[in-house]
Amino acid sequence: MRDDERFEIQRAFDLLPHVLGCSWASIWFRMNKIKHPTPDEFRKKTIDYFKMMEPIFESYPEDEKFQDIKKYIKFREKEEIQKILDGLNPEVEKRYKRYVDYG
Repeated sequence: MRDDERFEIQRAFDLLPHVLGCSWASIWFRMNKIKHPTPDEFRKKTIDYFKMMEPIFESYPEDEKFQDIKKYIKFREKEEIQKILDGLNPEVEKRYKRYVDYG
């Protein structure tokens, strides 16, 4: 698969963990009046919300022409989840620090 064929999916996976996952996680902690979750708690809650996107990740048909992009999507989903768990997604870490500092 050429890079230009997966460009839009790459951009989505660059943004979804922190834009969707962290935003929803932050609101969840705020509504539950948890001002200082641990980094691990914040990461896990971010992943919970990020995983809610799975129906979209799995939405392409089982047609052969979609197989490469579907494999790439599964790879990126797993990769992003692991980066979040390991504290290696800088945007998630930035959102965590902002929430704890300004919650």
